[in-house]
Amino acid sequence: MSYWSTTPPRRAHILVIDDNIEELHLLLSALREAGHRISLAFDALQGYRRATALQPDLVLLDVHMGATDGYATCRLLKADASTAHIPVIFVTSSSSVEERLTGLHEGAVDYILKPFEPAEVLARVAVHLALSASRQHAQACMAQAETALDNARGERAGSVPAAAHADMVLARAAERVVRANLSDVPALPALAARVGTHEKRLSRVFREQTGRTVFEFVRETRLAEAQRLLAASALSVEEVALAVGFSSAGNFSTAFRERFGRTPTAYRQAPQPPHAPCPPPMAPA
Repeated sequence: MSYWSTTPPRRAHILVIDDNIEELHLLLSALREAGHRISLAFDALQGYRRATALQPDLVLLDVHMGATDGYATCRLLKADASTAHIPVIFVTSSSSVEERLTGLHEGAVDYILKPFEPAEVLARVAVHLALSASRQHAQACMAQAETALDNARGERAGSVPAAAHADMVLARAAERVVRANLSDVPALPALAARVGTHEKRLSRVFREQTGRTVFEFVRETRLAEAQRLLAASALSVEEVALAVGFSSAGNFSTAFRERFGRTPTAYRQAPQPPHAPCPPPMAPA
């Protein structure tokens, strides 16, 4: 006899984010019959705003929703300390492995393909709710640590206006995208789209929140990662340059010398401290 046949599923608050609710009637009915409370959002950014306000137990998120896709919503949810713990399950009609991997890389816990069998969705939802419940203690500890960090940096959501908190989350989400794609950072318009905004706003918000332009942050982060790789890996200078996104070893060497006062080869040959410096964190607002 299965676990789920003997143990009643946890009743939860589920946020469904999809721009085509018509095709979800069967699923919504099944979720309600299972005792879950349902909230709806009809586009990606509305979904993020409702998640921050409602604090659901789980999010069912469509991938393709017009100008701003579900990936942008997931990035914002995972960059916001108040929603990072919420399990996200993507719902999509695409069977592309690349698409599924992208969603998992952005922080989703599962994928459900359309057309779906409601019983399968209920089972997956129950599994992830149970896993989430088992992590509550660890999440509470992480939340305490995050609160302490935010207090130290003066960025706690409750102590700043909502607009400033939204800007902070946007900048953090952009930082996460840059760090995850350091060898091939998206151009500014594409980077802005990936966090659900436009180029002009991202440029303004990023400078206000970090004290640097996006270009300056990308360059500094690349050089800091290159410094770490030179100190801690056996990669050649050419391989390090490629790994951090420089177009050539020559350009990399010039930039590295300007930043650190020596060439990559000279830096590697010099005695190294136990830990290479890490990229600086985002400056407080």
